[in-house]
Amino acid sequence: MSEPTAHRRKPNRLIHEKSPYLLQHAYNPVDWRPWGDDAFSEARRGGKPIFLSIGYSTCHWCHVMERESFEDDSVAALLNRYFVPIKVDREERPDVDRLYMHAMQAMGSGGGWPLNVFLTPGLEPFFGGTYFPPRSLGGRPGLMELLPRIHEAWIEKRSDIEASGRRVMAALDSLAEPDAATASRAAIFDHAYGYFEHAADHEHGGFGTAPKFPSIANLNYLLRYWVRDPEHHAAARELVLGQLEAMRAGGIHDHLGGGFHRYSTDREWLVPHFEKMLYDQAQIAWAYLEGFQITGNAAYASAARGIFAYVSRDLSSPDGAFYSAEDADSEGEEGKFYVWTPAEIEAALGAGAALFAFRYGVTPNGNFEHGTTILSEVRSIDECGKHFGITAAEAERRLDAARAKLLEVRSRRVRAHRGERGLAAWNGLMISAFARGARALQEPALAARGERAAEFLWERLRDPATGALYRRWREGEAKGAGQLDDYAYATLGFFDLYQATFDPRWLERAVALTEAQDARFWDDKDGGFFESPAGDGSIAVRMKDSFDGAEMAGNSIAAWNLQALGTLLDRKDFRDRARRTLDYFARRLGDGAAGMPQMLVAMDLERSTVRHVVVAGGADAADTRAMIAEFDRRFLPHDALLFAGGGESQKRLAALAPFVAPLAPKNGKATAFVCVDYACRLPTTDVVAFAAQLDERGERAATGRTR
Repeated sequence: MSEPTAHRRKPNRLIHEKSPYLLQHAYNPVDWRPWGDDAFSEARRGGKPIFLSIGYSTCHWCHVMERESFEDDSVAALLNRYFVPIKVDREERPDVDRLYMHAMQAMGSGGGWPLNVFLTPGLEPFFGGTYFPPRSLGGRPGLMELLPRIHEAWIEKRSDIEASGRRVMAALDSLAEPDAATASRAAIFDHAYGYFEHAADHEHGGFGTAPKFPSIANLNYLLRYWVRDPEHHAAARELVLGQLEAMRAGGIHDHLGGGFHRYSTDREWLVPHFEKMLYDQAQIAWAYLEGFQITGNAAYASAARGIFAYVSRDLSSPDGAFYSAEDADSEGEEGKFYVWTPAEIEAALGAGAALFAFRYGVTPNGNFEHGTTILSEVRSIDECGKHFGITAAEAERRLDAARAKLLEVRSRRVRAHRGERGLAAWNGLMISAFARGARALQEPALAARGERAAEFLWERLRDPATGALYRRWREGEAKGAGQLDDYAYATLGFFDLYQATFDPRWLERAVALTEAQDARFWDDKDGGFFESPAGDGSIAVRMKDSFDGAEMAGNSIAAWNLQALGTLLDRKDFRDRARRTLDYFARRLGDGAAGMPQMLVAMDLERSTVRHVVVAGGADAADTRAMIAEFDRRFLPHDALLFAGGGESQKRLAALAPFVAPLAPKNGKATAFVCVDYACRLPTTDVVAFAAQLDERGERAATGRTR
């Protein structure tokens, strides 16, 4: 809502909330209520259906509907008269969003945001959709026509509607029931590749046509499929590199500020939806780091560094947390903050404008709205050098300076809205990415940034008395019961942070969160984890998500964590839960396993040969750092590294992994201990011999780089 309009109106009940999305609707004439007993009681007292509207603060079409429909006094009058309107922030209540998104999909209404669902007073869904304009337009029903019809149907056919809603909820409850037949996880893992090969866009990279999402879980699976048989599965590697290269060069990549937009609206990765999500930055950083490990391509390292620079600069709170997102819109236009005209480039760069425009495709006609240009790498550095009669190195130097100048100019523009709150799950993912970046890029400062966020998560988003996580932090308040993904993603972040810092507290905390997760979400009857905790009467069905989309299913990460920690620390209880989770999803997924590629990554880890790798030495000694670097530069998706540095740190580590207790450097030199399938190789102080041991598993292709 515009500021002048906001000041003229009396706020509704959302004014007392802290969710950025709910506050965006606090001055609507709609009598919004937050999700909770007050709203439910009002619906039951008045015998009214509920109008549930779900979105998030950086959602473009949520803004459009807020402006067009929920600011309309006539629409508001109908909603207030006939319904109990409830607003939900999907990022703070993913359990509510998940339940009703699945309900709409089960009813054949598709999905997306804003999600608008009509519920009975008993919270059963009976009708809904996504964007509704105020009045019918282009075949899309408008709220002014729809709301009276829904009200009339409710009055005349209430019992039928309630029966229909109960059937929908019963159908959702049955989704979690796995097939009784056993399923081969190895066969499922191998079979899924056929889907990706068929769906691949070999010309432009990625999968399908348009829109195209990064869908990094797909790439995670494909690299692990490749590394199982590098010679015969080489095509899987090329699918990954093809997408990474297309995204890196395309308009989905912010070539000035770093980071990536949410998805591409076209097949070519040129025109993005300009929103930037924290979870995308984390997962895309993973992918470019792994691409760098297997190829040594400096452009992939640069893309990852750009993500870390962007998140550190623009998505970081003063107290160390990572903010959730940036909107696509500024000054009422999508993408305005990011696009350029030739005149703007010339004003900023002067004589250097021609080279920049040649490289990034800036033309008078543009490639976007109003003659503006979305930057993309249209020509190579070599082509730039040749065209302007300079060396490639000089062209690159000038372009680096031009990008820095344009970033400074752009920083003076009006920025889009930023989601200034810390979500436990997404912070966990970004902590993981910074930790992995520290290792693959050999940049310890990245681990230090990850540690700041991890301390914030542990201190501000966790109840020390119960060990429970909260969902989000904003303006001094931790709120909302942690969901499965909060525990699983945070555990992963702490696990990766241990390997970047070798501080045992992160491994201790990963174990503590895993134990807390298991106590709150584990389904001992069928196996696997519920996505939401028990005890919330408003969540009629505790679901188990079976899709790895833009956000990976909590079960996929939880299963991987359990297997990794169970193997590393010899925790049979963790491994047993991992196995039961994998078995549950193998039975449930069947031929549709390609929809859950991150679960396939966990299945791959479980079937890999057990290998324990420990380096013992002085923490700051050059030979120790060389040993660790030899491990970190490789793509070793089935391995984790432990460090025995002596003293109190090693004692704490040995309390988790007792086999580490006696390990020490040989003859004062850093020493590597490699045990495969519980049989140990001779310890070595020679980094070349250590490298050979790491490459013994038929994964030499996974190094992919010149030593």
